[in-house]
Amino acid sequence: MHIKESSLTIFEVQKMVGILFGLIFLVGMMNIREVEGRKSRVIDNFEYSAINCRSHSASITDFGGVGDGSTSNTKAFITAVDHLRQFESDGGALLFVPAGKWLTGSFNVTSHFTLYLHKDAVLLASQDMNEWPLIDPLPSYGRGRDAPGGRYASLIFGTNVTDVIITGENGTIDGQGEMWWQKFHHKQLKHTRPYLIELMYSDSIQISHLTLINSPSWNVHPTYSSNILIQGITISAPVNSPNTDGINPDSCTNTRIEDCYIVSGDDCVAVKSGWDEYGISYGMPTQQLVIRRLTCISPTSAVIALGSEMSGGIQDVRAEDILAINSESGVRIKTGVGRGGFVKDIYVKGFTMHTMKWAFWMTGNYGSHPDDKYDPKAIPTIQNINYRDMVADDVKMAARLEGISGDPFTEICISNVTISLAAKPKKVQWACTDVAGISSDVTPKPCDSLADQGPDHKIQCQFPEDRLPIDDVELQTCSYKRRYL
Repeated sequence: MHIKESSLTIFEVQKMVGILFGLIFLVGMMNIREVEGRKSRVIDNFEYSAINCRSHSASITDFGGVGDGSTSNTKAFITAVDHLRQFESDGGALLFVPAGKWLTGSFNVTSHFTLYLHKDAVLLASQDMNEWPLIDPLPSYGRGRDAPGGRYASLIFGTNVTDVIITGENGTIDGQGEMWWQKFHHKQLKHTRPYLIELMYSDSIQISHLTLINSPSWNVHPTYSSNILIQGITISAPVNSPNTDGINPDSCTNTRIEDCYIVSGDDCVAVKSGWDEYGISYGMPTQQLVIRRLTCISPTSAVIALGSEMSGGIQDVRAEDILAINSESGVRIKTGVGRGGFVKDIYVKGFTMHTMKWAFWMTGNYGSHPDDKYDPKAIPTIQNINYRDMVADDVKMAARLEGISGDPFTEICISNVTISLAAKPKKVQWACTDVAGISSDVTPKPCDSLADQGPDHKIQCQFPEDRLPIDDVELQTCSYKRRYL
């Protein structure tokens, strides 16, 4: 048989068969890798900043969580935290809350634990009051803040925990507070409303990069705790909502609050330490507090309030680079007879204020008491209060400074402050009773109680140059990867 010259040789046929088998093998391997990839494909992969990273992680969906906005996830969160508690001594654990609306009542956190909210995650506070356990009043208050009885546990709650991080990509915690506000207004509550986040008797806390809205009452309340970083928080509530304070450090040591934006129905930052005889007896001050780069809108309250519950004492507060817009007062000290305690060594600088009722307000006649057992001889000490490097415009009245008769507020210093008045200002710009101190380069001219040092003796009020321990806390870059199993 004659073979044509154009026919393939045996070598060429073998070569083509080899190529064909190679292609088949390559396609097969690609299919295998695709299947394997589907089995272990990364579905969430991100980095975040934290005081500590975690060795273990899980998603709320692993515990039956459903992010449909209507299914209760209270049991899922409780179960998840209980499960992750086993890793406390093994590098800790992170609980991831993915995109969705996650309805839940109150749940506790544990030590060496991170709660992380995806940017499209919303924790919705339950409207079922049965999902809010009752707990005892704070010992430094002696009763609930709203009512004589106990209090509802906060949405995210922890006690005696260490190394707790609550953070995210500006995920949202929605307190759905309207129900609580109405019950409060109609005096239908026998117990104090819950807060959004409260950690008690705890150490090494980070609360960061979250959006908190419509809290039933206070938003963030660390109490009897230390080494606290609150950073990059946005807080929003209707300006007529009752007692929706932004951040309230209460009998805490070594706290840093920075880069926060707050719109609230009460004080943006309220520094506290217990109420009358209960706070005096408990005796735990708030001290070593840094507040910086805060923006606040609070038409009926203060940007920074010291008190009124200050019976355990407040000392060494450093606030700088603050922007106040449409707020009642810039810095307010609230106290009264029966409080006892002290507010001293307060340093504020770099304050910019737009549209204010008062730039400065000190009140020695704040009359709210937990009961009639307070000691009328418990007189607070207010001293070494320093304000400097401030500007304000559209201000009704520069200052209202009211000490206590026979117990003046002393060592007040105000320097380098320029206040521009509103179109219809108060006739008297400085109202001063029972206060004493000095001033320098202040417009309009302060009252005689704050002796003007004159152009030839300008002074600069104090602001410490040393660093507090919380300033040395550095964040790590942590990573999270979650795969299909």
